[in-house]
Amino acid sequence: MARAIWSGTISFGLLNVPVRMYSAVARRSIALREIRESDSARIKHRRFAEGTEEEVPYDNIIKAYELTPGQYVPLGKDEMAALAPEKTRAIDVQDFVDIEEIDPMYFDSPYYLGPAEGAEKAYSLLAAAMESSGKAAISRFVFRNKEHLSAIRASDGVLTLTTMRFHDEVVPPSELDDSIPDKQPKVAKREQQMAEQLIASLSTKFKPDSYKDEYREQLLALIEQKAEGKEIVASEAETPKATKAPDLMAALEESIAAVKEKGSGGASSSGKKAKASKSKSGAKASKAKKSKSTKSKSSSRSKAKASK
Repeated sequence: MARAIWSGTISFGLLNVPVRMYSAVARRSIALREIRESDSARIKHRRFAEGTEEEVPYDNIIKAYELTPGQYVPLGKDEMAALAPEKTRAIDVQDFVDIEEIDPMYFDSPYYLGPAEGAEKAYSLLAAAMESSGKAAISRFVFRNKEHLSAIRASDGVLTLTTMRFHDEVVPPSELDDSIPDKQPKVAKREQQMAEQLIASLSTKFKPDSYKDEYREQLLALIEQKAEGKEIVASEAETPKATKAPDLMAALEESIAAVKEKGSGGASSSGKKAKASKSKSGAKASKAKKSKSTKSKSSSRSKAKASK
C-alpha cells in the first residue's frame, strides 16, 4: 500500500475536503558510487573549513548570504526558523482557472491526492465537479517547511496536485540577452506551409508508454556487460549538422516524402516497380509501332518506284 507523505485539507468557500498526498513519480535513475580507480576504495565527502584541514561538525554550520566575494551576512538557525512559513495543514484554493491557460513551464513536481478516511464522498464530489468544469484550482500550501504554489486537477475521478514555480522563477525570453534575436527572420509562406505539413504528418496521440529512457537502458546494459567481464568499445557520437537556410525547402520536402514512404510501407516499393514495368512495356510497344510504321512507309515507296 502506498504511503502518504503529507496530509491536510483542501479548503475553498465553506467546503473542506481532508486528503492525503502521495508521490506520483518513481525515480528510475541508476545510483552510481564514486570510487578510486586504482583500488575501488569508496570516496567520501567531508565538510571542512576553507584554507584548513579542520572538519566542521554539522551543528556548527549556519547559512549565509554572500554580498560580495568573501563578505557574508550570516543567518542563524533561530533567525531562519522565525522566517519559516506557518505550518498549516490546509491547501488554500485561491482561484479556479482553465487548465489550458497554464504554461507547462510553471509546473514542477506531480503528486496524487487521495481521500482521508471518511472523506470519500466529499472527495468524489470535488473530483467530479472539477473534471466536469475543466478547471484547475490554483492553491497554496506548506510542504517540507516551504510554501508552495500548486495546481489541483481532476482526471478519471482522481485529484492530482502539481507544485508550481512562482512567476519570478520563470526566466522570460527578454532576459536571454542576444541568445534569442529581437527580430525574427522573414519566413516564406511556402516554407511555413511545408513545415506545417511535416508537423501534421508526424502528429499522433500522446502515448506515454511509447517513450523510454534509452540512456538508462544503455547504462544498465553496459553495467551488465562489464560485470560479465566483456570488453567495451566506445563509439564516437555524431552531432547532427544544422540545416542551412538555403536547404530548408529541400530538407522539408525530403522529410515529408520520407514520412509518406514510411507510412505506405512496402506498397510504395511494389507500386514503383509496377509503374516502372508498365512504363517499360509502354516504351517497347511504342517502339514496335514506330518500327512497323517505318517499314510500311518504306514498302510503299519501293512499290511506287517500281511502278514508274
